[in-house]
Amino acid sequence: MAKQMCWLPKSSDDRQKILHLQPNANDSWRPYTCYPHLCMPDHRIPNGSKGWATYQKLRKAGWELIPSPQDD
Repeated sequence: MAKQMCWLPKSSDDRQKILHLQPNANDSWRPYTCYPHLCMPDHRIPNGSKGWATYQKLRKAGWELIPSPQDD
């Protein structure tokens, strides 16, 4: 059971990162919004991190944060 999180770009041409989840080791990384049973509503903060509320919830539940790949 992976239960991993990572901040990744929303798309290949986007520099803004959002929270991605990998619930199981054989799952691919998918945006947190693909898991309605896990995600929390985002905080209403202008330019806030998309997925921060979900990150806080899952971190408390024992999920692991994986470092984001460095931009070249």
